[in-house]
Amino acid sequence: MKNYSQARGEHPIEIRLARNSEAQALAEMSRKLIEQGLTWRWQSPQMLSRIKHPDSVVLVARTRVELVGFAVMEFHDIHAHLNLLAVSSTGRRRRTGTSLLNWLEKSALEAGIGQVVLEVRYNNMGARSFYRENHYEEVEVLPGYYQGKENAVRMVHHLIEPEIEKQRP
Repeated sequence: MKNYSQARGEHPIEIRLARNSEAQALAEMSRKLIEQGLTWRWQSPQMLSRIKHPDSVVLVARTRVELVGFAVMEFHDIHAHLNLLAVSSTGRRRRTGTSLLNWLEKSALEAGIGQVVLEVRYNNMGARSFYRENHYEEVEVLPGYYQGKENAVRMVHHLIEPEIEKQRP
């Protein structure tokens, strides 16, 4: 899937499934863009495990010259959990994050999953705003969620209306 919204002089961004060989680069991107100030949890073995896991999807956003974003989502019976989503400075303002999110949400919906859940740092107002713009609602503050150091906000996007979801067997 390609993201055709490219600015003049920029390389187009391709969204695709991650390859095993990209696990280390994804781990480093997670450490730099998501896990700063925390103990590094999403190292290469954890990324590789998610890439290989049948109930997970790991996407990358790449130009022909560099990795500009990625996302990791786990699929459960009735919900999906967005574990990670990161976009580098060169991938921002190009709808990269939205493209990654849309790809994952479409996959979840096609699998019959009614909602996507995620946690984001309480103080990360940019990320919280991004998710709200993409129809996520803040449902709970989780004190000390990040290694006892930082609070999180749990957010949910209902892909299927809750009233309809209740009618499902």
